[in-house]
Amino acid sequence: MFALQQDEASRRAPAIWRTMLNLDRGLVNLVGRLTVTGAVPRELRGKPLLMAANHIGVFDAFVLMAACKRIGINPRFMLAGGILDAPVIGPALKVSGHLRVDRAKAATAIGQFAEAAEALRTTREPIVVYPEGRISHDPGLWPERGKTGAARLALAAGVPVIPISQWGAHEAVYWGTETVNGPADLLPLAKSGLSAPLRRPRFKVHFGAPVDLSDVEPERPGAGVRAHAKIMQAITDGLVPLRRHEPIRPRFYDPTRPTDTVSPWKPQR
Repeated sequence: MFALQQDEASRRAPAIWRTMLNLDRGLVNLVGRLTVTGAVPRELRGKPLLMAANHIGVFDAFVLMAACKRIGINPRFMLAGGILDAPVIGPALKVSGHLRVDRAKAATAIGQFAEAAEALRTTREPIVVYPEGRISHDPGLWPERGKTGAARLALAAGVPVIPISQWGAHEAVYWGTETVNGPADLLPLAKSGLSAPLRRPRFKVHFGAPVDLSDVEPERPGAGVRAHAKIMQAITDGLVPLRRHEPIRPRFYDPTRPTDTVSPWKPQR
């Protein structure tokens, strides 16, 4: 489950996070071309909100940050504890108010989930999550089955969910390896990343309409599964037009990405 930490000292994003977002925007513009469609409704801004995105590559978080910045919001991410504990970048992210995910540190699963729901319920910045939990292993790069944690959290907190569909960020940097054991493991990432500004991939991000979860009763068995299916289907529906010229497999071939799962959400042809 989740244990969360966040900085609620101000509704305005901390200066260090605003600086990081501005630097990120410059990086994304250097690497490729960003197109953003859709928006977050005005009535949902400044209120608790969960944003669920598909996960297609190691560079897609940077693209999501730039896309959010373009439509005028400062997103926070749900991050693994290991990232927040890392030297240099960890302290900066902690100060920026991101939510911490620690599945093994809460006293009980029930208490941990309640803490997570309360943190989400009281934050005033959109929280971005990846329901899949990892970069898709589907050969066509369609969303994986994913996990119900984000959906159950949204139901428990009673917050709206905005689906985010994205395409193109997978062309910027290779998937690489599951774990980094030495410099050799970083070479594919470095080579692909350094060549990206020459290739100028097109990054497409679409913010969909809020997912309608009104017919999902949180207290009924299986509510999390049903809500998760609605969220993932909304992400997939938004993804279809973004990749209409690549309906089967990505045009860009990444030899390092595993392709050992099958997406249950991809459209049937």
